[in-house]
Amino acid sequence: MIFSELYGAYYNAVAAILRAASDHPLTRDEMREIVGRYAFGESILTISSALEEGRWQLLKPDGRSVLRHEPTMPLTALEKSWLNAVSADPRMRLFTDDPPLFPDAEPLFRQDDLLLFDRYADGDPYEDEGYIRRFRLILDAVRSRRPLRIGMKTAKGRFSRPELLPERLEYSEKDDKFRLIGLDARFGRRVVNLGRVMECTLSDTPPEVFARHADTSGGPEMRTVEFELRDERKALERALLHFAHFRKEAEKLEDGRYRIRVTYDAEDETEMVIRILSFGPMIRVTSPEHFVGLIIQRLREQKNCGL
Repeated sequence: MIFSELYGAYYNAVAAILRAASDHPLTRDEMREIVGRYAFGESILTISSALEEGRWQLLKPDGRSVLRHEPTMPLTALEKSWLNAVSADPRMRLFTDDPPLFPDAEPLFRQDDLLLFDRYADGDPYEDEGYIRRFRLILDAVRSRRPLRIGMKTAKGRFSRPELLPERLEYSEKDDKFRLIGLDARFGRRVVNLGRVMECTLSDTPPEVFARHADTSGGPEMRTVEFELRDERKALERALLHFAHFRKEAEKLEDGRYRIRVTYDAEDETEMVIRILSFGPMIRVTSPEHFVGLIIQRLREQKNCGL
């Protein structure tokens, strides 16, 4: 594994602790505050105890760092190769015109090496200059909470000009498309496919105009799926990383099994089915019955296709 949210957070948290400990003896409360800032809630139990008990021999008994200099984390040759490969992804242009490139490293893989399946082929036009320009404007508006006036084609081919107070952008792996979630000045919460947006400008409408919809828009419909996972071939580690951006709970059972509950947006249910099926026999969905039915239906469809 080259990059990992789990290990990346651990390394950054420990590096921050060592930087602080190079200046003065670190107290337990200071250490836990740093861990909470850079890692996860449960990481306090792992990182703090490992340092305090000397299993990670990086702090002296008085709480100072054993290092003479502050820690640095230079990129390895493998990381440079990975970044070169990721920088070739067309979606990278949505965020920057100058992605990180390292002439001294070959790309770890090329886009032609990727074989994608179970994904719709009509993804967003990521290389279109107009799409890139509109995406960046929308992204800035999400960050600054500035209202937008959008010109877009509806699903029925009509042209619409809604005003939205943007809340967030979402990406669907199944559809290979970005969606904008925001509050419509007239109709409340609205989801807009960025591929349908033809025009986009900042609006002078005060954000307060949209406030009346904030409590009535209802928000996204959230659902929960529960499954049992058999921890073979690092299935637990892969699952926690795979569902890292979802709200989830994990409970250890017996015989190397875990019960995991994942909460997701109802609009992404098909994508969730695909994600769970990618683990094969390592995962068994236990509830709800509705989701179990979706798994069975998907497997039958694959069998009928000869997969």
